[in-house]
Amino acid sequence: MSTHLAWAWVCLGRGAGALWLSALLLMGTGCATVSGTLDAADAYRQRVRYCGLPSGRTLVTEGWPTEDSSEEEVLAPLLACASVEDYLALQRDVDMARVVERLGDWSAVRLGALGPLVDARASRVLTRKRAAFLLDAVRDSGAYAQVFALFIIHTAYDDELDELLRLLARDKQLGQTLGPMEAVRRELGRRGLKLSDYPERGEVPGDVLRGLGQAAADALNSSPSSDGARYQRMSEQLRQLPPAYQRAQASLERELMREHYAPGRMALGAIDQLTFGVPLGFYHLAVGTAHGLGDLTQGQYEQATRELAPAALLVALYAGGKGARYLAETRGAGARLSLPELRLETLRRVAWQVTERLGVDSLAELSRYIRASREAAVFVGAGGEPAAVALYEARGDVARAQAWLSEARPERAGAPEPRVTPSGAVSGVASLVDEAAGYSTQVVEAKLLQAELEATGPRLPADVTLLHKLRATLSTPPPGVPEGYALWNEYLTYRQRRLSELERGAARAGPLRWEAYEWMRGAFARGLAFERFMVELLRADALLPVTQRQWLQGFNLPRIEVHVGVSKPGVPGIRYADVLIIEKQPPVGQSPRVETFSFKSRYLAPLERDPLREQIRVDARAALDYYGGTLEILRPSLKGRVQVQNVRLVYQGGELLPGNPRELETAVNQVQARLPGVEILFR
Repeated sequence: MSTHLAWAWVCLGRGAGALWLSALLLMGTGCATVSGTLDAADAYRQRVRYCGLPSGRTLVTEGWPTEDSSEEEVLAPLLACASVEDYLALQRDVDMARVVERLGDWSAVRLGALGPLVDARASRVLTRKRAAFLLDAVRDSGAYAQVFALFIIHTAYDDELDELLRLLARDKQLGQTLGPMEAVRRELGRRGLKLSDYPERGEVPGDVLRGLGQAAADALNSSPSSDGARYQRMSEQLRQLPPAYQRAQASLERELMREHYAPGRMALGAIDQLTFGVPLGFYHLAVGTAHGLGDLTQGQYEQATRELAPAALLVALYAGGKGARYLAETRGAGARLSLPELRLETLRRVAWQVTERLGVDSLAELSRYIRASREAAVFVGAGGEPAAVALYEARGDVARAQAWLSEARPERAGAPEPRVTPSGAVSGVASLVDEAAGYSTQVVEAKLLQAELEATGPRLPADVTLLHKLRATLSTPPPGVPEGYALWNEYLTYRQRRLSELERGAARAGPLRWEAYEWMRGAFARGLAFERFMVELLRADALLPVTQRQWLQGFNLPRIEVHVGVSKPGVPGIRYADVLIIEKQPPVGQSPRVETFSFKSRYLAPLERDPLREQIRVDARAALDYYGGTLEILRPSLKGRVQVQNVRLVYQGGELLPGNPRELETAVNQVQARLPGVEILFR
């Protein structure tokens, strides 16, 4: 097909396929990506030095961009970012208004597809360049201008679109630019923006001169050489659009050809609108190749659009930057997930987590808040899930959300346990019961209840109404958890029990969120296994001669009892001591020697000096308060009041401990100096 013939179809079809074009794009995606810029981004990645910054952030040289930097070189560092969070962080290191000024109109439009601009000045420059590009596209691209116009709409926030429409109206360009584009008018209407709400200014003498200049330009552009140059430039720009837009352009071209040879043919009617209608923003979502943690292949993007509702996908994109790195760190090389698959799983998981916290209806409302404001998108992109929740609580008011987030009570300090996956599934509570070893159902359930109360992970709100809604909307397991997973069924029972307790006023804290419960249960099962190991070790130690013992040298004939119910005067409730040792042959006239053991399988590895010392102090204080001093033994065979001579806190060692033994030793010495009644050991 010749260039001139193709351009003739463009001119003949101007406005003819508007509804049909809209349907093509609306059945595709609202995602905005600039796939044609990958070569520049890849080249930049090969040149730039990665310095271990969070999420692999790239560095830019001082003074970037230089006066002789090409537009592709200006865009490359921005394209090389691996997440919305990193894209925003890079912007804060440079003068973004200057960067946008350096770009041509089309390159600025491409930049706007990457995500929100942090700087308000840069956003105003971008709006001006978007308007200039639209005017040129309408003049040079004919019917295809609708493709570019929809691309801009899908990559802009509501407040940016409002500013764009006002700018065109002030320049008396709105009606002639977007007025004939029915698909564009309908898409703007879905965003709550009507062209009729933006009256254009009246005629001024300069409009006549502008009209004459436009006529001269049209006459100049009518030459074959000019037509070829314009069509070539337009084709290059179309190739830099996301695949969905390219497919729409190709289909439109075929439709325009049919209309050219059948002048009486009516344009196709509208088809169901399936677009997101929101600025999904980040270009990494639909690139054709994977070269970073934030990337998805086109096929996986399409899978995400099938599996996630539009609101869920939008929120996950902005709130999930940190989640991708977390999954990468915790799953490790054995996960056998490629980077795009990892990113896709992150989107699913973040969407599920926000839904778990806010509910389905609230998720849709949150997505509208993000879509409505560039500033809101920046806030959530930089702050992740906590910022998203704060924005929802503030009903889209970013200033209030910032205040709410700063005043929100942080989760209790503690190191998160390594995630337990179904492949290494945690068994149900029943499997932990071992009557012969002292692990009765009553004991296991009591210890699990205590572990849940002490868990430091995030919880759902103690909101009875919300929890009732979540009972219906989150009855299916989250991504990566198979149907029939025993722990998920246990979690549903636990969540329902906590809901009943809240309704009765028997509990104040909401239930743990799923991941926190999964972590807690994994640590709990590991802790019981460590306890059993230590009990067997103590029993073996008791059989040795006194001089050869490591643990029980202070006893002649020790009696080892596990999970003994005890209480203390002035301390409400019953506790179960992990191990209680009683001397069976005390010296004449003396009370039997009594010692207690408290075992901890705690993940201390990521804790640094101060948090490490604080965690050990909390554990030592609890062991001393619950199992030291004067105890009332409640077990019938041992019933009576005793005085505990020594309390031992024994941590499971190995990979659970920090890598710096000197720092650990210092923390232990400092705690024991303050709490001399407890001995801290590691095994």
